[in-house]
Amino acid sequence: MYHDLQVTRLRTLVAVVECGGFRRAAATLHITQSAVSQQIRQLESFIRGPVFTSTGHNLQLSVRGEELLGYARRVVALNDEAVDRLMPRTGRTRISIGVVDQLAEALPEFLRLLSASLPGAQVSVRTGPSQSLSSQVTTGQLDLALLFRWPTPETVAGEEELGRIRMAWFGRPVHGTEGGLPLALFTEPCILRGRLVDALDASGISWRTSYEGAEFVGLRAAVKAGLGLACLVANGDDLWGLPRAAKLGLPSPPGPIPVMMALPAGATTSGVHAIVKKAFRRALDGYPFAEIGSAPITEPLELVAR
Repeated sequence: MYHDLQVTRLRTLVAVVECGGFRRAAATLHITQSAVSQQIRQLESFIRGPVFTSTGHNLQLSVRGEELLGYARRVVALNDEAVDRLMPRTGRTRISIGVVDQLAEALPEFLRLLSASLPGAQVSVRTGPSQSLSSQVTTGQLDLALLFRWPTPETVAGEEELGRIRMAWFGRPVHGTEGGLPLALFTEPCILRGRLVDALDASGISWRTSYEGAEFVGLRAAVKAGLGLACLVANGDDLWGLPRAAKLGLPSPPGPIPVMMALPAGATTSGVHAIVKKAFRRALDGYPFAEIGSAPITEPLELVAR
């Protein structure tokens, strides 16, 4: 049989101890002193003994009361954390955002701009491959995401192209190209992988997979270690110190690849979405865009009414 301690009773116990008495706890909790006493008696019924050995000037907890207080503080803190996370205070903006990992270096500037326009907003960010982030947008785990994706007839109506970014080849394989051009590839599903393979096959270039992984940090490490070549955003040398590929008869990299801001299907755009879009556009200013979806953002980001 399970017993429910009730967070209200535990909060009262914590308040009595921290305030140093029943009267001050009642004032802090905005309840009567008799209500405080009743809740402490209910806790005593639960532990089958006194919570306090003295409730006078020198408040003293019993041994069981001391043990209960430890649990009370943890339960109350966890309760408040969950409420704050899942039920933001009135007027407080909460937004979850995904960013494709090749654009993650723009996050510090993006978050700075977002914080300036949405002070006090509760923001969570996830990075990863476009396919994973897209699925999280679809299922509602993310409010929006910045993705690499070529538009298709199935493209969600709420998606908006922010521009097209140039790609380039990086890497200098330490073991040469005998046995085929060594490639460092993301595991499937990957928006770029199929197009890379098609381009190489169309050029008649023999290739082999020298590294394969789902994590971007691992792929970068493979390229730096000389395991193989990778096709990444064209400023990969500036962003991550990757060596540009020597001329090995490589085909032109696919792209420029569209950068999309994706929203869940049926989502209603708001002032917050407009601010996020402008912050993305500004933060991506240093990336090698070949085409821009609209004129550069020059006006200040709008402040949302608090």
